[in-house]
Amino acid sequence: MGKIMAIVTANRDQVAGGAPIFIVHNAEEQQKVAFKLEKILDASAHDLENGTLILVDHKSSSDG
Repeated sequence: MGKIMAIVTANRDQVAGGAPIFIVHNAEEQQKVAFKLEKILDASAHDLENGTLILVDHKSSSDG
């Protein structure tokens, strides 16, 4: 299992703590922010298809 590094959302009511949350105004800004965070954090962006993207570090998982 990976570790959630960041959350990018246009709907602040759908998220709460646990990782840094980036609030955006629209889908275009969301994509730009997520793309930059992917590069900065060396993580993968995953679309939850509810207006929220999560950035996950899959390398931080332990295999036993």
